[in-house]
Amino acid sequence: MAKKKAKKAKPAKKAKKAKRPGGGGAGNPAFMKPMQPSEALSAIVGSGAMPRTEVTKKLWAYIKKHGLQDPKAKRNINADEALKRVLGGKGRVDMFEMTRLVNKHLS
Repeated sequence: MAKKKAKKAKPAKKAKKAKRPGGGGAGNPAFMKPMQPSEALSAIVGSGAMPRTEVTKKLWAYIKKHGLQDPKAKRNINADEALKRVLGGKGRVDMFEMTRLVNKHLS
């Protein structure tokens, strides 16, 4: 008896993404609005007004530079003295709680 060859499955068609009005991918304008960091936060990210996205980048650069990310549980941040002032005195927070606490220091 001759063996039958298996037919190859056709790849599924990808859905097309809907284009955003305005050119595509600029993001939410609220994130790009310059915000003034508090005195405690400016010790970490700088004192000038900057968008939230830039604050987040500088904050993560600080965390990486000082080795504050928990090596086993990467979602957790172990705060040093400067970061504790921003995090309301907490020594350890997860990255989502950190974002919420940092937003209180932006005006």
